[in-house]
Amino acid sequence: MFKAVLFDLDGVITDTAEYHFQAWKALAEELGISGVDRTFNEQLKGVSREDSLRKILELGGKVEDYGPEAFAQLAKQKNDNYVQMIQKVGPNDVYPGILALLENLREKDIKIALASASKNGPFLLEALGLSSYFDAIADPAKVAFSKPAPDIFLAAAAGVYVPISACIGIEDAQAGISAIKAAGAVPVGVGSPEELGTDIALVPDTSALSLELLTKVWENR
Repeated sequence: MFKAVLFDLDGVITDTAEYHFQAWKALAEELGISGVDRTFNEQLKGVSREDSLRKILELGGKVEDYGPEAFAQLAKQKNDNYVQMIQKVGPNDVYPGILALLENLREKDIKIALASASKNGPFLLEALGLSSYFDAIADPAKVAFSKPAPDIFLAAAAGVYVPISACIGIEDAQAGISAIKAAGAVPVGVGSPEELGTDIALVPDTSALSLELLTKVWENR
């Protein structure tokens, strides 16, 4: 039996992806960079704030225009805007099936950890009323590389003192699925085979996630 479940946040526990998109789009427009549309936004899902900003600056051919201090200021500006947007997030915004899954994992003494690229993870879990379910929150500021590198999932597993090989990771983005595979955990994707691949267990949405399903995925791995 698996010993821990490592959760992504955006698109798995709740939907703050739209707020990220709006905040990045607003910043890009301010910088005179066009093309940050929903298609481009797929490249930013699951990716760290700094790497996302780098992709946007590359899109606009402006990477060389900003030194380290200016770059950090832009990242902060985006985050301040995003944080303002998510103030209204609450328990009603938890995705279907997630609360029941967390409760069932708790009952079975299976560890629960957050493996999100979002530095706002602790705030969001608190706002959603879910903090008490999580045994650990991996700090994206303390890992060397963001998704699709495995670092954040390895940190999440280490945070609950469980070998990564005894963990299931749940993700909705291709970068996250790649990170779970690279880490050595068993992936479960929320989304379509077109987006996430045909070689992993998939559910169309979070309402299909359950302890029973995760157990079957583990047994069939």
